[in-house]
Amino acid sequence: MGHVTRIVIIGGGPGGYEAALVAAQLGAEVTVVDCDGLGGASVLTDCVPSKTLIATAEVMTTFDSSYEELGIIVADDTPHIDTPARVVGVDLGKVNRRVKRLALAQSHDITASVTRAGARVMRGRGRLAGQQDLDGSRKVVVRAADGSEETLTADAVLIATGGHPRELPDAQPDGERILNWTQVYDLDELPEELIVVGSGVTGAEFAGAYQALGSRVTLVSSRDRVLPGEDPDAAAVLEDVFRRRGMNVMARSRAQSAKRVGDRVEVTLADGRVITGSHCLMAVGAVPNSAGMGLEEAGVKVKESGHIWTDKVSRTTAPGVYAAGDVTGVFALASVAAMQGRIAMYHFLGDAVAPLNLKTVSSNVFTDPEIATVGYTQADLDAGVIDAVGVKLPLLRNPRAKMQGIRDGFVKIFCRPGTGIVVGGVVVSPRASELIHPISIAVDNNLTVEQIANAFTVYPSLSGSIAEVARQLHTRKSGGGV
Repeated sequence: MGHVTRIVIIGGGPGGYEAALVAAQLGAEVTVVDCDGLGGASVLTDCVPSKTLIATAEVMTTFDSSYEELGIIVADDTPHIDTPARVVGVDLGKVNRRVKRLALAQSHDITASVTRAGARVMRGRGRLAGQQDLDGSRKVVVRAADGSEETLTADAVLIATGGHPRELPDAQPDGERILNWTQVYDLDELPEELIVVGSGVTGAEFAGAYQALGSRVTLVSSRDRVLPGEDPDAAAVLEDVFRRRGMNVMARSRAQSAKRVGDRVEVTLADGRVITGSHCLMAVGAVPNSAGMGLEEAGVKVKESGHIWTDKVSRTTAPGVYAAGDVTGVFALASVAAMQGRIAMYHFLGDAVAPLNLKTVSSNVFTDPEIATVGYTQADLDAGVIDAVGVKLPLLRNPRAKMQGIRDGFVKIFCRPGTGIVVGGVVVSPRASELIHPISIAVDNNLTVEQIANAFTVYPSLSGSIAEVARQLHTRKSGGGV
């Protein structure tokens, strides 16, 4: 090619902006088309805001659950009452203002780094215009907010448009009492009684956070347990913690509709029962943003679910068109979106590239305690997907956990029998998101349980439990296990 390679990226979330940075560094001419602000849902309405809210909730829980045990005395404002009121409260308006401020700052930082790298950022919505041209290039039409349109020519296009909250026809969010997870940051006051519909990661995270902040929470789960997609032992610990803290967890209860009745919300379940609260949060999954983008006409195969089909190097079925992130339905994780975006650029621009390997992805549920996982799962072992043994060690036995008043959680590691190569792990603990990293390194580099067991750990430390599990696995890897 005589000219500079032109890349157009539609969508400025982690899949889009990470791809833009890579492509710009590799010398391409890059345009990022985005309508909401760089960072996408991850930064503006999802990861960054929710984890900021959860950080406040975490401080509240830690204080609430362990200050007495740790010998901390809190001077009470109501000495004349026999049962003292809770002393720590929260100003939700203030919390949410901080959430929005941080999200915006993060978005500005990303825009600055993308622009600094030499990419152009355009405000608007992009769509593909038909098939490839004879010279192999593609046209992308960008529609600005004022309705004006501009056509860009690209040698390759990356679609990283993300997703949006799924809505039930009879439970439409109004942004005041019935909310989706992008609307909760507009609340000025703490919901007195919050009904959370959906017990996946989003539902569980918000239910736990609002419970900690002081709301009375009812979690409506259509499945047998909370977090049906997570490790069953981990989900059991979390559900137990939720119930112990006073949450009303309703299993096998499918929500049919939600409607406002004055300043209350009525949620009707499939079996006819009606539950009421002051607010309702709908967390029933996400829908990919793939409609109205000219995908079919451009030769891009879209699944029935609306997700774009991609291969292991992020290619779609249309030459020169790649896709990354939630719109592909691979894993709804910012880290995976970023990796898919980078892989797409490495592939198209001829750099060395390793195909996406989902067996090395680490993920975390930001509940309290957190649940972090990497590699093969208990479900994989149970289904015979991989031959492996596992050992689980409760944190109760860990000296550092005792000192910090941590009662709930465990470390679980899976390894291959015979070789002892680590293939997966689960950590349930405060800050499990940090503790999973040594196990991730082991999975990614095919380390053995001996290697983990022989590395020094700090005494006392929670990571000591990781080495202890590895030691137990070393003696047990010839068979047995949990």
